Amino acid sequence: MYARNDPAFVVMARTDAHAVEGQAAALARAADYVAAGADMIFAEALNTLEEYRQFTSALGVPVLANITEYGQTPLFTVTELASAGVRLVLYPLSAFRAAARAQLEVYGAIRAEGTQKSVLDLMQTRAELYQVLGYHEYEKKLDELFGKEKP
Repeated sequence: MYARNDPAFVVMARTDAHAVEGQAAALARAADYVAAGADMIFAEALNTLEEYRQFTSALGVPVLANITEYGQTPLFTVTELASAGVRLVLYPLSAFRAAARAQLEVYGAIRAEGTQKSVLDLMQTRAELYQVLGYHEYEKKLDELFGKEKP
């Protein structure tokens, strides 16, 4: 019996057992999760592509690799992970870490120089932001939906 009624709802179960109990325990735990209804497995702290292959071949459901800098899992490429059968890859902190370093540089410059002029090249321009957000298309749609009708 599943605890969900919506077929579009997906359950991903995470196992951190590998780092503490080893591969066999992590695989057994993941298999139990699948037997209990998990649709995907989040396999944390695996160290080799062979370990991922063991997960993907044994479980029959998609397996996620958590690729975080400075963690236990090496920084495998998407291609390497795909070759091991991994179907999802998570980069939970990559952009945040890059942004945090840029923030230190920007605020360091403001503090030292009293302005951000010397670090403008680190910043996204307004035009670039609008492009990423699709801002002008959004404004156009708002005007179509709520703008004044033209005579």
